[in-house]
Amino acid sequence: MGILSQLTMKNRSLLLLFLVLRVSCMFSQNHPAESAAHPQPFILGHIDTLYSEVLGENRVLNIYLPNGYSPDSAATYPVIYLLDGAADEDFIHIAGLVQFCSFPWVERLPPSILVGIANVERRRDFTFPAAKDYQLPDFAAAFKEAFHNSGGSSKFMAFVEKELQPFIAKTYKINGSNMLIGQSLAGLFATEILLKKPQLFKDYVIMSPSLWWDNASLLTQMPVAPAPNTRVYIAVGKEGKMMVGDAKKLARLIKKNHVPEQVFFEYLPDEDHGTILHPAVGNAFKLWFGKK
Repeated sequence: MGILSQLTMKNRSLLLLFLVLRVSCMFSQNHPAESAAHPQPFILGHIDTLYSEVLGENRVLNIYLPNGYSPDSAATYPVIYLLDGAADEDFIHIAGLVQFCSFPWVERLPPSILVGIANVERRRDFTFPAAKDYQLPDFAAAFKEAFHNSGGSSKFMAFVEKELQPFIAKTYKINGSNMLIGQSLAGLFATEILLKKPQLFKDYVIMSPSLWWDNASLLTQMPVAPAPNTRVYIAVGKEGKMMVGDAKKLARLIKKNHVPEQVFFEYLPDEDHGTILHPAVGNAFKLWFGKK
C-alpha cells in the first residue's frame, strides 16, 4: 500500500472517529443525562419484614429474585438462605455472586431466590447455651460483654423452621430445593442445624465455623443422619491450628454419619477469616452446579 493510500485510510479513520464523537456530543447536548436531575434507583432486590412470634421481634429479610421471576409464571426456583444477610453484611456481594453464577454462559448455579436474614443479635441467635464454667478463648475474651445474651440458637432454629421457611414457601415460587450459607458464628449455627435437624436444608455451605464455642462441645454430639442427597461443603482459611483443626474434625464427623462423597472439605490458604466467604461460596456453587 502506498503512502498516499495509507494517509487516506488514516484520514478516513480519523473522520469516522470525529463523526462518532460529534454525534455523541450532539446527543448529550440534546438529551442531558437524566441521572443528574432525576437519579434512578439501582434495584438489587427488595425487603420483607416478618414478625416472629417465636423471637418476639420483627426480622428483616433481604430478597433477591432471579431474572425473569414472575408470580404468574409456572417456573419455580431453589432458595438460598444466607445468614448474616443484611445489606451491610453479606447480602449484596452474595447476591451478585448468585446472579453471576446463574448467567447462562456461566452455568454454575440454577436461577435461584436469595433470602438474606439480617441480624438483630447474632451472638444470641447463633450460639447454643454454654456450660456455666465456660470461659471464652483468649482471642474472643475482649468480646465477653458482647456474649452476655448468648445461648438462643434453639429459638432461632425454631424461627427458621416454623416461621421463615413457611413464609418463603407461601410468598414465593419455590421448588423445594434449598441451601443454607453461614460463616464464623453463622457457620456454628449452620453446623448445629446440620447435626440436629439436617432435613431443614438440602445443601449446607459452612465456612470457618466458630466451633470453639463451649470448648467445641458441638463436635462431641452424635449427629442425626442427613438424607442421602444432602450435600455439605466445609471450608476454612489460614486461620490458625484451632480453626483449621476443628473444621477438619467436623468434616470427618459428618463423613462418618453420611455418604462420604456428599461431604467436601476445602482448605484455602490464601484466605483468612475475613476474606473466605465470597470465594468459598463460589467454589461450592462450582462444585455442585458447574459444567462437568
